Amino acid sequence: MALRLPPTTAALLAAALWGQASAQTVGLAGVMGQRALLMVDGGTPRSVAVGDSYQGIKVVALRGDQADLEIGGKRLTLRMGESPASVGARGTAGTTRIVLTSDSRGHFISQGRINGKLMQFMVDTGATTLAISAPEAERMGIAYRNGQPVNMSTANGVAQGWRVQLDTVRVGDVELSGLEAVVVPMPLPYVLLGNNFLGRFQMTRSNEQMVLERRP
Repeated sequence: MALRLPPTTAALLAAALWGQASAQTVGLAGVMGQRALLMVDGGTPRSVAVGDSYQGIKVVALRGDQADLEIGGKRLTLRMGESPASVGARGTAGTTRIVLTSDSRGHFISQGRINGKLMQFMVDTGATTLAISAPEAERMGIAYRNGQPVNMSTANGVAQGWRVQLDTVRVGDVELSGLEAVVVPMPLPYVLLGNNFLGRFQMTRSNEQMVLERRP
């Protein structure tokens, strides 16, 4: 059986386990036949067969590069190839954390969703708002040409973009509503995660890890 692993060792998805006093994380490091390679709290990958459990985490099903898990009676889907994202335990303060790990180029990239549509984000602290390429906006069904026209300075001069309102932006298990974005005419390899999203969090960075903790 072939072992399918993410492109980089940093490309793991971590998610909170509900009902714990402190944040517990689980990552999908790979899929081997009918077994998932789970990493709990950053530990050594553990091979867990479909139907079996490890530290309270039951592997319900494997579908290609993703695993359906059951944790404390709730379902969770993990996918390979996504940047780490961790949601901290919700206590009296109700804080929520996202943990991102940089890729080999030092970029913080994470898979997420806009208006329920899957896409890749890249953290850009130099961007005022989220920035989406026109082709991606069309794929998401955003009627951006009905948005507010804006002029943008680019390397090739001034270009026209469109300011739009997004229903939801989700990274890991954290979802924000009503964020503004700018749709740009030039192609972008990622949706740029700008400061109108990042500003909702307290940001700390240590070596290859960036932690975003939701402000109260």
